[in-house]
Amino acid sequence: MQIMQKMDVSSSHHVVLFPYMSKGHTIPLLQFARLLLRHRRVLPGEDDGKQPTISVTVFTTPKNQPFVSNFLSEDVASSSSVRVISLPFPENIVGIPPGIESTDKLPSMSLYVPFTRATKSLQPLFEAALKNLPKVSFMVTDGFLWWTSESAARFDIPRLAFYGMNSYASAIVSSVWVHELFTKPESVISDTEPVTVPDFPWISVKKCHFDPVLTNSDQSGPDFELLMDHIISTKKSRGVIVNSFYELESTFVDYRSRDDHEPKPWCVGPSCLVNPHKPESDKPDWIDWLDRKREEGRPVLYVAFGTQAEISNQQLNEIALGLENSKVNFLWVTRKDLDDEVTGSGLGLEKRVKENGLIVREWVNQWEILSHESVKGFLSHCGWNSVQESICAGIPLLAWPMMAEQPLNAKLVVEELKIGVGIEAEDGSVKGLVRKEELSRKIKELMEGEMGKTAKNNVMEYAEMAKKALVPETGSSWKNLNSLLEELCKSREPDGVCELSSDEQRD
Repeated sequence: MQIMQKMDVSSSHHVVLFPYMSKGHTIPLLQFARLLLRHRRVLPGEDDGKQPTISVTVFTTPKNQPFVSNFLSEDVASSSSVRVISLPFPENIVGIPPGIESTDKLPSMSLYVPFTRATKSLQPLFEAALKNLPKVSFMVTDGFLWWTSESAARFDIPRLAFYGMNSYASAIVSSVWVHELFTKPESVISDTEPVTVPDFPWISVKKCHFDPVLTNSDQSGPDFELLMDHIISTKKSRGVIVNSFYELESTFVDYRSRDDHEPKPWCVGPSCLVNPHKPESDKPDWIDWLDRKREEGRPVLYVAFGTQAEISNQQLNEIALGLENSKVNFLWVTRKDLDDEVTGSGLGLEKRVKENGLIVREWVNQWEILSHESVKGFLSHCGWNSVQESICAGIPLLAWPMMAEQPLNAKLVVEELKIGVGIEAEDGSVKGLVRKEELSRKIKELMEGEMGKTAKNNVMEYAEMAKKALVPETGSSWKNLNSLLEELCKSREPDGVCELSSDEQRD
């Protein structure tokens, strides 16, 4: 076990965070840490005129620790209030190559279940570390780390779950699950037949919009068992942290807040708005390229599909040709070596599009790119972090979902919020092939057409709402976070270290 960074232990309140080993889950929880550290208000019972301070302990694993520490160190003001504890990740997991500690390094996402199950071996180490920490006011742990709810109960620490989903997707999934929309014997069989969602009659969904574990009538097997563990542990939690803001999806937040429903959702986002500004001296090459496009007056389409999308070479070829044929300026972030895997006539893609396209194959600061003045559209897989960042930057989306709850996020973007244009596969499914003609046409519509203009106007309005949500004292998300701190911190004594519950002590 390795402890990184010193922390001011005199803080009034101490929060433990444990993100799942995936950047899409880790980043928003680290941003939540920033939200906590910047939130200042006298809590009930603290009437001596002193403002309470908040300290944060983040748990991770050795290979994830540099990313976590570097991310948090970007915000200099918070560095003295954060510690990072690294727990050794298990070795010799069947089917998983040694040394892999995050999902973006997995050979295939089909290994998600054994990888996630393996995290439970961290539980004894996690609990040993908790014993030596200052008194914990509450913990926020990823819902995929279901076993942390057991640890929280053992130490009598209030636990909140985090999934990185919005309330819209959670509400749709819940309604489909409760009403057995796809799992009854008489349920629709076709993957692409539209079906009305019972609790939201203006919304229709397809079977292909959901992970098979939610639509398979044979509810058994490792995937289903893991899902049930997640659900049970979440129901035992004190609430769910949601990286969103009430005004964006109020109908669906209210649905999830019903008394007969799951633990209370706490909308405290959008957390990307607390990202620190990068110094001008740290500009990477792609920002220099965007600067040139701004000076030339050429709008840029940003293209990125996250770190876990599995895209075939055939589909990569269609993407490359679609971008090329659209004639727009684009910045494409990809892990693939396109010149080796995507062939065109004669020269490779990069040489053919060098005047208007830039391809980047390394980790980028996506928020920095979306915030750049030259970027006017985002071709995205619609992971929720990406959607939130696009909304906050006022950038309309070209929605191309590929897995998980992304199809529902795309529906929110295109149908509910009307801040983007949707892409259709030729067979009407989520995983079907998207042809270059469809892609090129939709790119032009987003960047130059009337639908794109409408999406741009709408997203700018939501961007303003997002900023207001985090305004101290008056913003909806600021008030929610304040209420959360009041509810969970007022009954917790700040002095001392964590102690086992009375039942655990008797054992």
